[in-house]
Amino acid sequence: MTTFTWNINHARLMVVEERCVYCVNSDNSGWTEIRREAWVSSSLFGVSRAVQEFGLARFKSNVTKTVKGFEYILAKLQAYICYLLLGATIFQLLEKQAEAQSRDHFQLEKLRFLENYTCLDQQALEQFVQVILEAWVKGVNPKGNSTNPSNWDFGSSFFFAGTVVTTIGYGNLAPSTEAGQVFCVFYALMGIPLNVVFLNQLGTGLRAHLTTLDRWEDHPRHSQFLQVLGLALFLILGTLVILIFPPMFFSHVEGWSFREGFYFAFITLSTIGFGDYVVGTDPSKHYIAVYRSLAAIWILLGLAWLAVVLSLGSLLLHRCSRLWLLIRGLDIKDGEAPDSDPKPQKIPISA
Repeated sequence: MTTFTWNINHARLMVVEERCVYCVNSDNSGWTEIRREAWVSSSLFGVSRAVQEFGLARFKSNVTKTVKGFEYILAKLQAYICYLLLGATIFQLLEKQAEAQSRDHFQLEKLRFLENYTCLDQQALEQFVQVILEAWVKGVNPKGNSTNPSNWDFGSSFFFAGTVVTTIGYGNLAPSTEAGQVFCVFYALMGIPLNVVFLNQLGTGLRAHLTTLDRWEDHPRHSQFLQVLGLALFLILGTLVILIFPPMFFSHVEGWSFREGFYFAFITLSTIGFGDYVVGTDPSKHYIAVYRSLAAIWILLGLAWLAVVLSLGSLLLHRCSRLWLLIRGLDIKDGEAPDSDPKPQKIPISA
């Protein structure tokens, strides 16, 4: 394959033509070889030679930058693809056998059901299973009866609105009416940017009020240590409030283990939202009216907290390393700030 390119801008000053020939490498048929040629011409009287040399030099420089940029992108893409391949391999090893066992168990249960209820045939059972699947897709839990709590009461609707604007999207509940689907599209178009701005402003505001480490080198060493210790304690307590206590509460209410509760919290706050664990969906439990609304508020606060942690965490690590260097490498008395800019001393010079 051969490509030809030339410049459009500044064509009156000079014309740069490039030809690239792509072919199979003679040593390795799996490689692609590129041969690049360029011609620089100028019709400016008196300075055409200088313009051509300048254009050729710029062309070589741009080609070098292009090749380096292309190699950089390929290296990053290779690492990204390798990470995806690693994840795919591990997930396959961990989950494929469990899926096969679940499928076999389900088929065995269907056969047992048909044996116990001989009045039903395979086709009737498959139709009933299809009805169950359609109900599940529409957000109706097959367990229980018609007295199950509504998925679209105000608390549940508020929870759903929060999952839309935060792009979590559990997938267990979605609008089924045409009007609801159209409104969801426009609501997300306005709500997602609004949520990003809100979380950014909230995280920036919290960071501005919580960190007082600007020009901290001017403070005594014990003051620096107390500031770093206070910030570290604040981050630890906030993490407990956001990532430890809520999973414990959800595990108690939903009947999950702590591992399942923490898994739900992480999948939610990372906005992955698989939908395998969702609070307030068990029809056999009686939830308080504001249970799912409180869960939605926790999601918003948790996302804001993660924004603060990501910004303050790096600052905390930097300050800790600086403080450690000061303690280990400098002999500074308590109450004295390091003299980072010592004054020049006068040295007498004898004639």
